[in-house]
Amino acid sequence: MALSVDIQKQLGDFRLEVRFEAGDETLALLGASGCGKSVTLKCVAGILTPDEGHIQLDGVTLYDSAARIDLPPQRRQVGYLFQQYALFPNMTVRQNIAAAVRDKSRRQTEVAEKLRQFRLEAVADQKPGQLSGGQQQRCALARILASEPRAILLDEPFSALDSYLKYQLELELADTLGGFPGTVLWVSHDRGEVFRNCRRVCVMDRGRSQPVTTLEELFRSPGTEAAARLSGCKNYADVRPAGDSVSLPDWGLTLSCGRPVPEGVCRIGIRAHHIRPAAPGGENCFACTVERVVEDVFSTIVLLRPEGAAPEAPLLRMELDKEAWQAVPDKGRLTVSAPPEAILLLGS
Repeated sequence: MALSVDIQKQLGDFRLEVRFEAGDETLALLGASGCGKSVTLKCVAGILTPDEGHIQLDGVTLYDSAARIDLPPQRRQVGYLFQQYALFPNMTVRQNIAAAVRDKSRRQTEVAEKLRQFRLEAVADQKPGQLSGGQQQRCALARILASEPRAILLDEPFSALDSYLKYQLELELADTLGGFPGTVLWVSHDRGEVFRNCRRVCVMDRGRSQPVTTLEELFRSPGTEAAARLSGCKNYADVRPAGDSVSLPDWGLTLSCGRPVPEGVCRIGIRAHHIRPAAPGGENCFACTVERVVEDVFSTIVLLRPEGAAPEAPLLRMELDKEAWQAVPDKGRLTVSAPPEAILLLGS
């Protein structure tokens, strides 16, 4: 594997325990704010030092606590795109790129090539404060690639941009990374961004990494509630396994899962778009009262209370096309279903 990370670090009350391997690919580190994604990148880049463990890139040990190896950032050949780009404010675009070129004999040629590649010729002699957000990002990427890195770390690359500019730059960044021969770590809390740009993902939750998985597997079988939330699931409940079914005390329901429920399952998740109006009497069908209806841009969100639910139980969220909701005859009480294959079985 191109990049191997197995590290621990204590920061006050926060403990980081991360383990993953990535090849020549774009691997996502997906997690909520404060889960340790940026700390992980800084440890890989050499900005922070782990307490123990090891980091290896293309067979070169960057950090090993047992062997007392800790290469400085400038020797790691790791390019880091910070959230705010970290350009040198008193240097021009041309000078920012030139500062990253290691071979002085090729500096002028390399800078000219990067200015052309990233469409920065017209602003080559301007300073970062004179650039748009998109131009700043292209300058930062040009500087990173001019340093000939073996890995690129992207820390929430679009967090500072508005939605239209973000979409355009995301396409440009994907094109740029498409020709990069090494490992890219893409840190994000945006599942859509990750789904569009990565094929594999490492979910992080409260400082701990979960096993690397494909994006398809994350959505089909997330395994933990943290992973399910990051994949967009909205409905959760405590369960008691019962063979091929689960009992949901809070909602007063028993639902078939269509397969044996493994030991260790303590919660289930149901995606809002898998809840559908249904005729009474079918598998996993149950009656609900409608508590609230919220009109979204392209869909209708319906908050439901199963008729056997405890008063303090969470409401069940259903999302339908607007036309489908309009076709529901009784908008105060209805029967819905949750297909067995749509029940996500979650551990702690």
